[in-house]
Amino acid sequence: MNRRGAGVDAGDEVANRVALITGASRGIGAEVARLLGAAGLHVLVNYREKAARANTVVDAIRMAGGHASAAGADVCDEAAVKALLADVGERFATLDVLVLNASGGLERGADPGYAMRLNRDAQLRLATLALPLMPAGARIVFVTSHQAHFYPAKPVPDGYEPIAQSKRAGEDALLAVKPALADRGIALKVVSGDMIDGTIIVRLLQRRDPAAVDARRNQAVLPTVDEFAAAIAQAALDSDHRDTTYVGGADYLIAVAHE
Repeated sequence: MNRRGAGVDAGDEVANRVALITGASRGIGAEVARLLGAAGLHVLVNYREKAARANTVVDAIRMAGGHASAAGADVCDEAAVKALLADVGERFATLDVLVLNASGGLERGADPGYAMRLNRDAQLRLATLALPLMPAGARIVFVTSHQAHFYPAKPVPDGYEPIAQSKRAGEDALLAVKPALADRGIALKVVSGDMIDGTIIVRLLQRRDPAAVDARRNQAVLPTVDEFAAAIAQAALDSDHRDTTYVGGADYLIAVAHE
């Protein structure tokens, strides 16, 4: 599995701490990878199919003086995840940061159960299987959206409900094991963002329910990929960071302030 484009590639000199970021070949995940690489971690850039795109992220991190490897695995495939983690254990013997960024459900042709398999089942399984590699002081960061985090209390755009429901279920499943994680000295952090400008999900939602996207834009300027990624990276790096970080969506946060 130590070949470029599958598993964990041979990489460069190993940094002291290791971070695995799922869905990191583009967008938010890629920017988080760059930020963690700049912070001195060896970043494992996970991808499902787009090896070339993941390797572009890896190369950028290395050119900036950081350490990174491509880490190919479909997080919905238990065997692939086990093989990936075995590679991580063999090469690094540790996993200090796990960023659960991969999500989906709006893909064309996806079956009705796909969103729940990816956004709930795969998240909990990966976190559970990674535990033997994670030392005390490690952290897991679950990336979500306000539309999912506040589901079903707030309305969601047309077609987004399966994602909102499944990501909320994924967050709940991880929160249920948070005490067990704490017993091992592992922190669970949640980073929730409003619609993030420039992402594929917002473009897809714009086609399905332009009124909902326009309503969010009318509330305030939407957070950018860079802003959201910075919040995720901070949650991964700051040992005293709050349990839940909110990025954008002031109208959502009014309800939080009154809880």
